[in-house]
Amino acid sequence: MAIKSFRQYISLLKTIRYHQKLSEKRHPAFAQNRAAKFFAYFGVVLTLLYLMFFAVTLAMIANSSDSVTPCELIYGFMPFILVIDFFSRFIVQQTPSQLVKPYVLMPIPRSSCIDSFIATSLFSWGNLTWFALFIPFSIMSVVFSEGVGTTLLFLLSLYLLILANSQWYLIIRALINRHILWWIAPAVVYAIIFSPWYIGKDSGFSELCDLYAGLGYYLVIPRLLAWVVIIAVFVVVVYINRIIQNISVWSELSHVEETKLKHVSQFTFFNRFGIIGEYMKLEAKSAMRNKIVRKNLIFSNTFVLLFSLAIAFTDIYDNRFMEYFLLVYCFSVYGSMILVRTMSAEGNYIDGLMVHRENILSLLTAKYYFYTSMLIVPFVLLIPTVIMGKYTILMLLSVMFFSAGVIHFSYMQFSIYNKQTLPLNSKFLGKGNMDNNYVQAIASLAVFTVPIVLLYLFYYLFSDTIAYIIFLVIGLTFISLHRLWLKNIYVRLMKHRYVNMEGFRASR
Repeated sequence: MAIKSFRQYISLLKTIRYHQKLSEKRHPAFAQNRAAKFFAYFGVVLTLLYLMFFAVTLAMIANSSDSVTPCELIYGFMPFILVIDFFSRFIVQQTPSQLVKPYVLMPIPRSSCIDSFIATSLFSWGNLTWFALFIPFSIMSVVFSEGVGTTLLFLLSLYLLILANSQWYLIIRALINRHILWWIAPAVVYAIIFSPWYIGKDSGFSELCDLYAGLGYYLVIPRLLAWVVIIAVFVVVVYINRIIQNISVWSELSHVEETKLKHVSQFTFFNRFGIIGEYMKLEAKSAMRNKIVRKNLIFSNTFVLLFSLAIAFTDIYDNRFMEYFLLVYCFSVYGSMILVRTMSAEGNYIDGLMVHRENILSLLTAKYYFYTSMLIVPFVLLIPTVIMGKYTILMLLSVMFFSAGVIHFSYMQFSIYNKQTLPLNSKFLGKGNMDNNYVQAIASLAVFTVPIVLLYLFYYLFSDTIAYIIFLVIGLTFISLHRLWLKNIYVRLMKHRYVNMEGFRASR
């Protein structure tokens, strides 16, 4: 169907967006997410309050400064704001599944779904978050010193930068989903942006801020060329994002998997474990062959390696909070990225599993054994921190066993309530449009936070050594009782099986 007018095109985008909202409401996880959104909104409110506090602080600095104008102050810090905005989007914003399949055979332009997604991302309320910083700052510092017109230009320029940054994030997120090596792209771009900080004879933090403060001030003078450049950058990143999303979605839609098996790994080592060993083979083969599971493992190991090198060879994380934070993160990463979705991958073939439903217990046990044994990987990757004297073997062992016992126990509780099928290979296509599971996100944050709080508590009550010994004992206790709590999870899971199976079928 050819679109004959702009009004017809906008109407089509609205219809597709309406279908997406209906899909979200009909999704099996909608009721759970609606309840958990309360806590997510509380986090948003807390973030806004923090930004307002920083706005007051920056306004006080700007009002007392004779060497820099308020606008120049914000423009000088803008590279840091954009970097924080970029990486925070990996936590709070995902590229939702494109609802392409239902529209493939319909007489509408194929790119309309992508345009709808891009339009939704541009007009998302999340892009206004930073205005909790910009607006109070402008009211306190810019309006009375620069005037209303300058203030409006100032806010408009900042908004365009945030929108361009949102499209830059979507481009990188889509490319990273295709291959992990695309992480090199943002590393190179940010290395260039921050080069005045470390390159040249007169390099430094103040030189970096001065450069971008001077460039930004051309937007509020205003200079036509500066506005042409910023608008051109925005249009280019939107256009590139549209191309990347189209290529990613349609290449995945038309992809045909070629089966060329020269060698099939038998994993005979697992034969000694009987039926549990067969499910451990399934986990191993899934990690090797299924794109999503394999990518999660690669990401997990990459993050652990980077943190290990940063801790061992720099002093950037030399404080007690970051010491505890990163140590817990490195050993809980498999749980937070994989075990939290226990049974979601199996939703693709849940009907076959339920033919012999007693094997579900063997499946849960195999998952626990497999990902607990995988903890040896972060243990080995963190050895450089021990060699450099940053961590000790006792620290690594205690948190590793605590993760294997308590943290994995906590994450595997999600198997009872998970009822959304996880695609094994498709990243951009899907039937459901509910990638952001607020229940998982909030509960995962709680599971991750408790060990850090306990470490702090035991440290202040006793000492580092006693704290790690207590962690070691608690972890070993949960590991020794794993058959009991896995059986409990299995019994409770069977009580929810019909509801869960309905959700798995609906979200395939």
